[in-house]
Amino acid sequence: MDKGAKHSEVNKIPMRHHIFRIIMVIVGALIFAVGLELFLVPNNVMDGGIVGISIITSHLFGLPVGVFIFILNLPFIYIGYKQIGKTFALTTALGITILSIATVIMHHVHPFTKDLLLATVFGGILLGVGVGLVIRYGGCLDGTEVLAILSNIKLPFSVGEIILFINLIIFTVAGFVFTWEQAMYSVVAYYIASKVIDVVVLGMEESKSVYIISEDIEEIGQAILHRLGRGVTYLHGEGAYTGDNKKVIFCVITRLEESKMKEIVRSIDNQAFLAIGNISEVKGGRFKKKGIH
Repeated sequence: MDKGAKHSEVNKIPMRHHIFRIIMVIVGALIFAVGLELFLVPNNVMDGGIVGISIITSHLFGLPVGVFIFILNLPFIYIGYKQIGKTFALTTALGITILSIATVIMHHVHPFTKDLLLATVFGGILLGVGVGLVIRYGGCLDGTEVLAILSNIKLPFSVGEIILFINLIIFTVAGFVFTWEQAMYSVVAYYIASKVIDVVVLGMEESKSVYIISEDIEEIGQAILHRLGRGVTYLHGEGAYTGDNKKVIFCVITRLEESKMKEIVRSIDNQAFLAIGNISEVKGGRFKKKGIH
């Protein structure tokens, strides 16, 4: 076997991973459809983006929301294929197709509740879980995200700012089409969904990077190792003002361990420099937990 063939074989993604990703995208789309058709749509509460436009259009023309979700997203699937990649486009197409079919099937199913607050909260949670799963496994359920990512290249705004601007327009239109009360509930549902998406995509134990500079660096490093059960890496730095050589601790923890980390550092050196930042994903290395003391 030549080296090229061997390298290709090693880097080939197992079929079970593809199958698992497809299953999770389908599950995510179905959860989204339940939140949409059995909670939000019957109560005239809506989501943002293409889904929000589809809900307004459905209300005006009397057709199922799924029909418009599919039609309005087609151009963005094509753009995603051209600009982002084949895998993303296919995964997105699968998710949107399942979502469209499921919402059409559920269109005449009796809603779980007619209480606006309950519908908003639980609908928002289900939407967030559904979208989060699809994003986590490589696709999306709304072409607005694709549009925002591509617009961000040419416009002096972040992706989040572009999506927020688009959704403000959609929710304002919803106020005229439905009622301003339902438009405000829609904003709440959208906010809940966005927070749940973060939890699903990043995970409950979102990782954090920690940098520590102190005169007692060795003692802090040993305390982290033995009391927190996390490995540490010593980096070598130089102070720009003093020119002094300094050791810097680098460590990766979960957000549940952040309080314990601060306690350890403060107990040894209350004047230590401590910087903690979010990390969306950690792979490889020795990111394994030992017992906390």
